[in-house]
Amino acid sequence: MPKLKTRKAAAKRFRVSGSGKIMRRKAFKNHMLEHKSSSRRSRLSKMAVVHERDEANVRLMLPYL
Repeated sequence: MPKLKTRKAAAKRFRVSGSGKIMRRKAFKNHMLEHKSSSRRSRLSKMAVVHERDEANVRLMLPYL
């Protein structure tokens, strides 16, 4: 059985938490930050859990996580 390849784009975007959940970065924190409030920027800095409907697709892209 050959080894499975990891989708490298997905490997850079997702990581697995200690409890096994797949975590992602939140959107809207790349540019035009000066008009966003500091509380909003702080909230966007935190990691989020990938939605359960998308989790199966992400796990297929990352076979060894």
